[in-house]
Amino acid sequence: MEYTANNKTKFGNSLVKRIPVLMVGLALLFSGLAVYRSTQTDTSESEVHVVTIPEIKTVTALGRLEPSGEITQISVSSAAQGNRIDELLVDEGDEVKKGQVIAILDSRDHALASLNQSQEQVRLAQANLDLVKAGAKTGEVEAQLAIIERLKTELKGVIATDEAKISRLQAQLETESKEKQATINRFQAEINNAQVEFQRYKQLAEDGVISNSELDSKELILATNQQSYQEAQAIYNRIVATLQEEIKEVQALAIQRKDSLKKQIIEAQAKLDEITEIRPVDVAVAEAEVRQAKATVRMKQAELNQAYIKSPQAGRVIKTMIRPGEIVNSDEGIARIGQTKEMYAVAEVYQSDVNKVKIGQSVTVTSSAITGKLTGTVEKIGLQIERQNVVNTDPTSNIDARVVEVKVRLDKASSQKVEGLTNLQVNVRIEL
Repeated sequence: MEYTANNKTKFGNSLVKRIPVLMVGLALLFSGLAVYRSTQTDTSESEVHVVTIPEIKTVTALGRLEPSGEITQISVSSAAQGNRIDELLVDEGDEVKKGQVIAILDSRDHALASLNQSQEQVRLAQANLDLVKAGAKTGEVEAQLAIIERLKTELKGVIATDEAKISRLQAQLETESKEKQATINRFQAEINNAQVEFQRYKQLAEDGVISNSELDSKELILATNQQSYQEAQAIYNRIVATLQEEIKEVQALAIQRKDSLKKQIIEAQAKLDEITEIRPVDVAVAEAEVRQAKATVRMKQAELNQAYIKSPQAGRVIKTMIRPGEIVNSDEGIARIGQTKEMYAVAEVYQSDVNKVKIGQSVTVTSSAITGKLTGTVEKIGLQIERQNVVNTDPTSNIDARVVEVKVRLDKASSQKVEGLTNLQVNVRIEL
């Protein structure tokens, strides 16, 4: 116990002796820190200077070239879809005028025939109206009689023509039947002879008079004749069936034509019976028929107009989308036309920069595909924020940027330089 107490006493005395030394060391340490801070503060204050941000004088953007008024895709109306192109009257690079026909659909001939028929109906209706208004006159009666006589003559001609055609086909059927039947009969006779010969040789072979090879040759001849007979019978059946079907079709068409002419004769005769009496109601009906016939002409004319595809504007054919004989596709259309004599650069300006752009500012346009620079002025600033369409090839660039389209009208010299480069990607520099 005594030893422990002595040790504690010695440790306490040693600690008391060291306290002043520690206090002096702490004082020196704090003094050094104060001097270091003062030195650093003076140094930083002496190095502070004002950084001046340079003034932005230009706005740059990616863009594309397009003709004045943008590109017009010429197609057909929904009623004309499904038709084929009969004639394509322009090539890529051709200059066209507004209203110029650039293509003709294959529906033209049918529409033209329908229009001609409708015009004939107008003339017929007008003649009928004149007849009703004039009343019964000798000349009119004679004219109506002439119509009836013409229809009857036409009916006789149709009957004679159809009967002659049917007679010719029937004669052909009879001739073909006889010829083919003769061939069949000849093969049948040969089969009979071959059958007799085969049976005789078969008996001889059984009696051992001839060899089996000789018997086989006779059997082959019999089989060949039987096959030839079957082929001749098939040809006969096919020819007879074909000619009989053709005769039926001609007879049906003849009946249809005769019925149509007979109906016209009945109508003409009825008209002749009524021609002697003039009634207001008859005049009104005749006038209505004229109006209806004229309305039909207008409708048929509109259908014919749809067969002629016209350019809605003047410009140059940038691209043809179809060739003669192909069906018109409503999505691709027939051709694309633009006013390439006056070209525009459409710049996609970031939404954060668009407030700096003003109409009338000077613009410089460049591209790796163009020698030199193009110049122009800002003509129109879009009113809608859109997604960027012209994308930089830099993989680190923002491909989903929000932009505003700014239209730059190129000067005449620049337009002439790039009139064949629609949709070319360009770099646009707008001077603020």
